[in-house]
Amino acid sequence: MTDRVAALVVTYHTGPRLLECLYALKAEPTVSEIIIADNGNPAAVQAWLKAFADAAQGRVKLLCLPNPGFGAGVNRAAEETDAELLLVINPDCVLRRGSVRQLSDALGGAPAPAIVGGRIFGVDGIEQRGARRNTLTLATALGLSRWTLETDPPPSGPIRVGAISGAFFLMRRADFETLGGFDEGYFLHVEDVDLCRRAIDAGGAVIYQPAAGALHYTSTSNAPSDFVRGHKAKSLARYFRKFARGPIERALVELTVPFMALALKMRR
Repeated sequence: MTDRVAALVVTYHTGPRLLECLYALKAEPTVSEIIIADNGNPAAVQAWLKAFADAAQGRVKLLCLPNPGFGAGVNRAAEETDAELLLVINPDCVLRRGSVRQLSDALGGAPAPAIVGGRIFGVDGIEQRGARRNTLTLATALGLSRWTLETDPPPSGPIRVGAISGAFFLMRRADFETLGGFDEGYFLHVEDVDLCRRAIDAGGAVIYQPAAGALHYTSTSNAPSDFVRGHKAKSLARYFRKFARGPIERALVELTVPFMALALKMRR
């Protein structure tokens, strides 16, 4: 692999898992640089991040942002590098060594704009929900058809899917720019599903590469659960309104969106 890879990490009160994420990226020889978007961390963590970046001698760049949201944070980080490949990875994900090459190999030859995601697993080694999914539709949101595919037998190699997780994926920089990056109208959640749908609608491909992997701790941020659920409800509403086709589907969206928000609010 000759293309340079920039890892983009957006962090908000992530906790100690952030250190594991960054050390793994720093140790990965295929990652040429790390761009950290600090969307808000305690002063002690901010000081550690500055020291980490200073010690990296130009390989790490630190951005301090007023928390514009996850997608906007990724977009800002992408603007800080001219690397040919962008690795987006959550701050609570620990990259498995060699996975960038596996993602890059799957990306080669894929029709543009292309997105390749890898296997995300917990400390138990079991594949987590969301790393491979069908396209999100009203039917899947209402439970009338399957969305996530983690219970399917793992594929033997890269396969096309409807969506992958925004926690861990690789894109060509040119493809990311063609799509305009993440839609910043989403503050938190669903922005990855939106990006995948736009890539497919533009004639590209979304690929799941089971050979690439990252340990994902999940939910390490101390953001209040009600805050997270509220933004997820808003994001789902934005997504379905954005991709609704025709007056009948738009009417169905307006009928079902309040029930989705209620279901999320009641979830504990």
